[in-house]
Amino acid sequence: MPNDPLPPRPLEPGSIPEEPLTHRKSAGELRSARWFGPADLRSFGHRSRAMQMGYSPEEWQGRPVIAIVNTWSDLQPCHLHFRQRAEDVKRGILMAGGFPVELPALSVSESYVKPTTMMYRNMLAMETEELLRSHPVDGAVLMGGCDKTAPGLLLGATSMNIPAIFVPAGPMLRGNWQGKVLGSGSDSWKYWDELRAGKITDQDWLGVEGGIARSYGTCMTMGTASTMTAIAEAVGMVLPGGSSIPAADSGHVRLCSESGRRIVEMVWEDLTPKRIQTREAFENAIAVAMAMGCSTNAIIHLIAMARRAGQEIGLDDFERYSRRVPVIGNVRPSGNQYLMEDFFYAGGIRGLMGRIREHLHLDCITVTGRTLGENIERAKVFNDDVIRTTENPIYGEGSLAVLKGNLAPDGCVIKPAAMDQRFLKHSGPAVVFDDYPSMKKAVADENWDITADHVMVLRNAGPQGGPGMPEWGMLPMPTKLLKQGFRDMLRLSDARMSGTSYGACLLHVSPESYIGGPLALLRTGDIVSIDVSARSIRMEVPDEEMARRRAAWKQPEARFERGYGWMFTKHIQQANEGCDFDFLRTQFGAPVPEPVIY
Repeated sequence: MPNDPLPPRPLEPGSIPEEPLTHRKSAGELRSARWFGPADLRSFGHRSRAMQMGYSPEEWQGRPVIAIVNTWSDLQPCHLHFRQRAEDVKRGILMAGGFPVELPALSVSESYVKPTTMMYRNMLAMETEELLRSHPVDGAVLMGGCDKTAPGLLLGATSMNIPAIFVPAGPMLRGNWQGKVLGSGSDSWKYWDELRAGKITDQDWLGVEGGIARSYGTCMTMGTASTMTAIAEAVGMVLPGGSSIPAADSGHVRLCSESGRRIVEMVWEDLTPKRIQTREAFENAIAVAMAMGCSTNAIIHLIAMARRAGQEIGLDDFERYSRRVPVIGNVRPSGNQYLMEDFFYAGGIRGLMGRIREHLHLDCITVTGRTLGENIERAKVFNDDVIRTTENPIYGEGSLAVLKGNLAPDGCVIKPAAMDQRFLKHSGPAVVFDDYPSMKKAVADENWDITADHVMVLRNAGPQGGPGMPEWGMLPMPTKLLKQGFRDMLRLSDARMSGTSYGACLLHVSPESYIGGPLALLRTGDIVSIDVSARSIRMEVPDEEMARRRAAWKQPEARFERGYGWMFTKHIQQANEGCDFDFLRTQFGAPVPEPVIY
């Protein structure tokens, strides 16, 4: 049996505590009491409108009001089950003596939102913070999972800092086509290349299209969704084992109900995100991410999350853990065979954390009210090939490497475990594109003069230039090279790539080219050299020539002149800073007070 994410009664180490951590709140100290408690005209209005909805005073009086922030929508396939799961959360809240209220939030569907969901992560964060601040709620259950929803919800809840617990959507079931197991994203790229190389037919491609996503839930590879939900658990914001449960598993229903019960107790205990999200908790998340074979997007989101919690986490912290924590999660794309369903059966995130416990701060408090060490005390691994030991890793170092040099002074990121190892140290002539359409046209030209030793470069794809830093970083392999049998080459951009992607892709080049980073000065034919072991990247161009090019450089035209896009480009930070809005930083201005009620 897989690790039970919700330990049975009686309570065991790692389960929910019977006693609060601190002074237990009284009903009069509840935040919602400001709306419902006073004997004045305004509170009369609040109570009468609650009764208008059919509620009796006995249903809310003296009870914590719990917001269920639900990112369900008809265009969010990853969260298709959330309409029912919200009812399961409500069931738990009612069982524990709370009063549930459901608040819909931006669904940020990775599949459909354009130009990129990264433009809207911060919008979801702002919406979440203001939903919780402006309504009479005491605690929150955050329902997310699809890539940007986990960090977006957690960013907002952290800034608001009322008790909150995260409920992951869970990965979908394995894909299947002609008896072959299919993995989200990873096999989309694989079979698209095979189609362009003439290795499969159009009818085969339609079969892959219909078989790769068989149920609701997030990508079942170790993409950004599974990375970020596991990180949420490693930080301490998810019930033990909850991030690994498949969306279609009945255990997911129980997770929702248990999360509803637990948040009520967290309100009485005043167990807030900032009490949980210490620097040590974020270091735990980095260690777990490295061991899992995580998405490159983990860096951007974790930096933003940590800084919202008042913790200075940066690229150097990722580099430190990259050198010491090996990849032991044999899940694609870093692994070579297994998917998240296999990972769950093998022991899930608790099993993995148990195997890297020497790299973790075991005394960090979690939403259970107990420590991380207590939560994983009885964790087991049931398949040593899916979750390896540190002595038999998938890759000897961590999932990600941070490179710096004259081409990326503030860093760039690569995923060494998921690439052709011959490119770990490489020099080659750059082929530079200023926009995606021109790159796409060149890639399709079978007469293009390009070799696998060239370095394909796409710029103006960063936070401001993209706009929103789209997942364009896994630049498509040239059709000419695919037909010659090549499946990887060095690719460089200031974009991101999907966590389900793979290949020798250098990403997040900072500062981005659109604002004049050195990438803006690179020209076709310049030699680009990287050495992953030395963590170095450089363009072999003399300083004098660089200075001449900089003097001649002109910033591209503005992407937006009004609306949210204008605000986004004015305030978005760079990749190495987490791509948060500058005005949402914890240090930006005085704390926001509670709303006045007159």
